[in-house]
Order: sequence, then structure tokens, then C-alpha cells
Amino acid sequence: MRRDFNTKVDVLIVGGSLGGCAAAMAAASLGVKTLLATEPDRWIGGQLTAQAVPPDEHQWIEARGCTRRYRQLREAIRDFYRRYYPLTEAARAIPYLNPGGGWVSRLCHEPRVAKAVLEAMLHYPQMRGDLTVRPLRLRVLDVEGDLVRGALFDYPDHSATLYVEAKYILDATDTGELLPLANAEYVTGAESHWETGEPHAKPEPQPANMQACTWCFAMGYDPHGNYIGRKPQGYEFWKTFQPSFAHAPLFSWIDTHPMTLAPRRLSLFGEDGTPSMFRYRQVIDPSLYPPEIAPEAVTIVNWPQNDYFLGNLYPPAGQQPDAPQHPTAPDPDAVPSAYGFKNREIPGAEHSHETAARILSECLLYWLQTEAPRPDGGTGYPGLHLRPDITGTEDNPLHGLAQQVYVRESRRIKARFTVLEQHVSAELRPNATLAEPFPDSVGIGHYRIDLHPSTGGDNYIDIATLPFQIPLGALIPVRMRNLLPACKNIGTTHITNGCYRLHPVEWNIGESAGLLAALCVLRHTEPHQVYESPALLAEYQRLLMSQGIPLAWE
Repeated sequence: MRRDFNTKVDVLIVGGSLGGCAAAMAAASLGVKTLLATEPDRWIGGQLTAQAVPPDEHQWIEARGCTRRYRQLREAIRDFYRRYYPLTEAARAIPYLNPGGGWVSRLCHEPRVAKAVLEAMLHYPQMRGDLTVRPLRLRVLDVEGDLVRGALFDYPDHSATLYVEAKYILDATDTGELLPLANAEYVTGAESHWETGEPHAKPEPQPANMQACTWCFAMGYDPHGNYIGRKPQGYEFWKTFQPSFAHAPLFSWIDTHPMTLAPRRLSLFGEDGTPSMFRYRQVIDPSLYPPEIAPEAVTIVNWPQNDYFLGNLYPPAGQQPDAPQHPTAPDPDAVPSAYGFKNREIPGAEHSHETAARILSECLLYWLQTEAPRPDGGTGYPGLHLRPDITGTEDNPLHGLAQQVYVRESRRIKARFTVLEQHVSAELRPNATLAEPFPDSVGIGHYRIDLHPSTGGDNYIDIATLPFQIPLGALIPVRMRNLLPACKNIGTTHITNGCYRLHPVEWNIGESAGLLAALCVLRHTEPHQVYESPALLAEYQRLLMSQGIPLAWE
């Protein structure tokens, strides 16, 4: 028998992303009643766990440039390996231990370990009764004008519904899913030059032009094994596909250098002196263990070869359905994309572009096993195989693929202030050492503007930036009074999203949004008033600093 339940909280956070977890810790730390509604069948942690992406971080991360809680997360991950894994004494003594040995990050690790650490960090506020974490499926938002009164959820087994009334609602979904449901003003895709003045903006708005997504997977290698299975659906399509801007087919070892756009040769293991893609995002490093018990090396495949850019995960602004759809099914007879294909011609896209991204990754693995050129003149590495235990998909049709597609670009709020390329670009601030200073800073970060090939047919856009701040104005919607972004959905542009979307910055955004909501509950005020009042802004910034959130680069 179906039942309906109701509850009331101070802060409702929808989405178990990395920003959502940080927001939950921050809001609950002030003793306000907080509910974190996570996606059923997915690990908490978003891009760090369910999407299986080791942290992309700036070069100073070991010493500065992140929040106290984010540093605790990083150190707890290292401590987990030192405590529970049979590392050698030499490995255990490495101050900045890199458990996977990958070269994309100073801290490559298994997604499951990050999940365990995040759950531990969320345990104390739950024990205190300040935080509740529940897997729920969002059905609809209860909106009245510029306020969101609450949200209606389904239980995972559809046995009941839960209506949550809340004073503040944080959108911590990876795609800004709440924004259209709340009738909030938002943008998607690429803005125009006449709107933003950005040198790399488009002549006209292109709301459907978004960054590639990637369905990552965990892959091990047994040099003596043969794990070749049935040829995947769509393999012939992807084996021969070559983007118009590329130097070679997508499935090849000839890549495009993101900064120079020149051809670049890669290899699987670096035997010929080229960059080793296996080591790129390697998350298990056998050399850290005694030889007699060393595990197999495992990598996460988030490579140029499985970037999916033939369609979008969600409709562009102005074409959004009224209710959430997981995933959104495109029109098979839609006009050809920038790459010249209709949805029915792309394997899986008649169902969704999320499905098509999954099929691309399955085809890439088959190519690696059977046709990838080897330095010895042969082809294929049949010993490559999926590791579903690494991604938590052992009993899941994904079986080795990540639980969720990796989302690079979200819907973004129309904010009181929008961060532009001019604020952060090193080239546009030639005599500066820091990005544009923001007096309303709520945190800091740094990463290159890193745009992957897009659904609009664009090649990489990779631009050097200066260490930057996160302005409060980018977290304040132009109209909505109690809806806040807590992920990759803040007031950035298509261009600046490329440097504000990475792990430490998303975490900082979540923490700052959680503390802002909690402060508003305790002070009986609203976010736009904090933004507009020098006294409230000063109080809020003191709170941020007291919680270990730096507001400026040292």
C-alpha cells in the first residue's frame, strides 16, 4: 500500500555530488536541520566517486588553495591507504602518497575509498541529529513565485512519497536539474561575444553548444589473459568516426594537444616514449606493495577517445521538459548536429545521448583489446578487462563502467554577477599575478580554462588562468530568494565554467552555499540581503574564514 510522508527541515540539499556533500557538512556544522537527498543506486561524491574521476587540482594543492574540509578529505584518503592497505614501509612513509601513481593528479585513488571517507565525514552530523542523508528520487518542486516551498520525492522502491518543506533549497545536482523545475532563470551552452565581451565567446548565443561528457570505466591489464567479448553495438560507427577538427580517427593514438591543437602521439603503456594513457589516471599502483601480494594495476579511462560530443545530456535552455527525465530522450529525427548526424544515426542516441556515451566507451574498450596498434607492430591488448569492483557496478548492467556519466558542463543560474574570461585569463591580465579581485569572495581556486570538444563542433579551448576567487554574486540567482547553486551551476559562462568545474572549486562552492543557507536560517535573512548588506557580508565572510575557507590567495 502506497503511503505519503511529510517532513520539515531548514536546509534541503538535492544531489549527492561532491558539492552536495560539502554543503551538507557545512550547513549541519551550524546546527540547522539539514536533509541531503542523494540519487538512489549511486555513491555519494559525484565526479570523485560515482563518475570515477580522480581529482583534477592545481599545482599548489598540497600547501594551499583549498578549504580545510577539502584538505581533510585528501588526507583522510591517504590515511585510509596507510591504515588498511598492506603498503610497503617505504610507500607508507611518502608524505604526499599518490596511491594510484597516476600523473593527472597528485592523489589518484579508487572511487570506493573516497566514498568511504565521505561517508565517515558525514557520520558525526548524522549522529548528532543535525543531518539526514536519504536516497530519494525528485519528482517535482513546490514553487510559489520566487520561493521554493519544498520538494516531492519518491522513495527508491516507489512504495511511498516524501514531501520535504524547507527554508532553503540547494541544487547540488551535476546538471542543475532543479533550475528548470523551479522556473529559475538559467543559461546553457555558449554565450555570445556581445553578451559577455569574452574573446573566445561565440558571435551569437549557442545554448545547445556544450562540453563533451565522458562515461568513464575502470580497466585492469592481465598480460597473459584474453578478455575479448562480443563486438559491441555501434562498433563500426565509432571505429571509423573522425571529428572534422581531429588529425586522425577518434580511435587512434594520434591525439590533439589541447593547448596547441597540434597532433600528439600517445600510447597505452608509453613503450615508445610517448605519454602512457594507462598511467594517466591510474588508481592502483602495484609498486607500492610487496611484490608477493601486489595487486593488478588499474586505471580509469577518461581519455580523448571516449569524450562524447555528438549530443547533450539535457535539453538547452528554452527546451526543457516540465518534469525530470532520466535520461532525456532526444528526437531521433532531430536536425543533424554540428557533426552532421541525426540521433537515429548515432548508436544509442535514439534512446539518449547518455546511452550513446556509454556505448562509445564500450566500443573503445573493444578497440583497445582487438585493434589498437602496439609498438611491436601487432594490434590489440586482449588482456585489458573491466574492473566493476572498482566502480561499484559488479551487479549492475554497467559492469565496470562508472555509475554515472561524467558531466563537465551544467545548467548555470543567471546570477547577480557572472564570472567572465576577462576576470581570470592570464593573457588578458598580462601584468597581474592574481585574477580579478572580488570583495565578496567566498573562496578561491585555480585551474586552466579547460574546454573539451563540444557538441557545437568546437575543438579544445585551453587557456592559462591566474589564481582566482569565487564571488558571492555568482551564487545569488537574479530572482529566486531561497534557491542556491551548490555544484557546477553557479554564475559562470561556458568559457569560465572550464576552470570553475573541477573538484576543489566545486567543493568550495558547496561549502560556501551550505554556510550561506545556514547563516540565513539563523539570522532570519536571505541570500540577496547578505550580498547587498556590507555588515551581513562581513559577518558571512568571517564565518567562512572561521570554518577554514580562505577568501584570498596568500
